[in-house]
Amino acid sequence: MSVPVSVTPSAPPATAAPTQAELLDFVRRTAADAGLIASLPLDPEGRTWVRLEGPGGSEAWLIGWPPGSGTGWHDHADSVGAFLTARGELKEYSLAARLPTDGWKTLELTDGVDRERALSAGRGRSFGRHHVHEVLNESTEEHAVSVHAYYPPLPRIRRYSRTGHVLRLEQVERPEDWQ
Repeated sequence: MSVPVSVTPSAPPATAAPTQAELLDFVRRTAADAGLIASLPLDPEGRTWVRLEGPGGSEAWLIGWPPGSGTGWHDHADSVGAFLTARGELKEYSLAARLPTDGWKTLELTDGVDRERALSAGRGRSFGRHHVHEVLNESTEEHAVSVHAYYPPLPRIRRYSRTGHVLRLEQVERPEDWQ
């Protein structure tokens, strides 16, 4: 005797958030796409960018950097991320210190927290939440192009000014400010 059986299809497995290593792998593979890198319109006056589809619901960007351009000091709030230089060279200045996430306007930084990294074409890095850095194209002649990915998609960017050892929170930007 057969008994009717009701089969409920199982829900698809939840997609795990991409890790920093997976984001770095994505930016590395994307930066290797010479056609995509060449398709980015470059502006001699300011940075240009195109939004890309990142892995696992991440936010990704292809960014062009004219000579002498940079981001200023900032963080990506609760997002982890990765970026890689596809063309040219970028310089990253960062802080090797965990900063309080909220409730402050000015911090006195201690000696030894500054880090500097030159990222020529093919070199990149990943970073964790609340990573404070600035990225620059210090070339006086050459554009640089880079690929960036963040998860979760950027909820906000906090911008800072820096004078010597003093870091000051200046502005909080939301996605509607840059999209």
